[in-house]
Amino acid sequence: MRKIAWVTDGTAVLDEELQNHPDLYSVPLSVILDGEVYTEGVDLTAEELYAKLKVLSEPPKTSQPAIGAFKELYEKLAEEYDEIIAILLSQKLSGTLDSSEQASKLLEKPVTNINSKILTYPQTALIKKGMTLAREGASVQEIKQKLEEIRDRNETYVLIGSLEQLHRSGRMSSAKFYLGSLLKVKPIISIQDGALEVTEKARSEKKAKEKIFSHLREAYKRNKITEVWLLYGLYPQTANEWKRELEAEFTEIQFSCYPLGAVIGVHAGEDTIGISWYNELQ
Repeated sequence: MRKIAWVTDGTAVLDEELQNHPDLYSVPLSVILDGEVYTEGVDLTAEELYAKLKVLSEPPKTSQPAIGAFKELYEKLAEEYDEIIAILLSQKLSGTLDSSEQASKLLEKPVTNINSKILTYPQTALIKKGMTLAREGASVQEIKQKLEEIRDRNETYVLIGSLEQLHRSGRMSSAKFYLGSLLKVKPIISIQDGALEVTEKARSEKKAKEKIFSHLREAYKRNKITEVWLLYGLYPQTANEWKRELEAEFTEIQFSCYPLGAVIGVHAGEDTIGISWYNELQ
């Protein structure tokens, strides 16, 4: 039986099952705050991140892993494993996949790189699906093809918690920030083909939540949906409130809550919350 090494990056939220998985390896990203470099998930908690964001003198930045970090890992894995599959965050959100692909060219053993076009727990869900397919005997090429089919059926909608943070991080123009603040607009961002897009605006958090819920209702009418993930910045209690409301309406869907992580947090703010799912074929 082939031995497969699975590789991901620090934006993937690893649950207890994957944290203890012997064949899964994660390459961290970095967050740069006023010149200080922090490794996501290692030396910067969510509470520390959002506290620091409030007092920064410079806009925060995020940094992809270096090519050398992937090369070093892959050389080590190539000695122990038959195959290496890397499932990484969206190529349009980070250069992480590019670093992995460049490192792969320096190796004798091939690495299969998969652009998840997503991040945080939906990215993790793809990893789990890939592991299941491998156990069922699928080839690496079949795994890649199947995961890309699933990936392209994702829907993600996020209520941005802080216009100011989005503006300071360079993701919103000054004019849009001023107008949004003046009108107290709540922008809803979706992920379209791996990129962040402002798809709707609401005048209150309640209206924004209802718009996001309506997207799930419409998708549920057209598709089979078995799992939905609620993604939050700093406050799991808000995610749990949304979860209870959704569970009462969609009794056949399994809902769970996961943090967004630092890479999104530096751009979106601590009050950010959203939902994500994969539409399944009927």
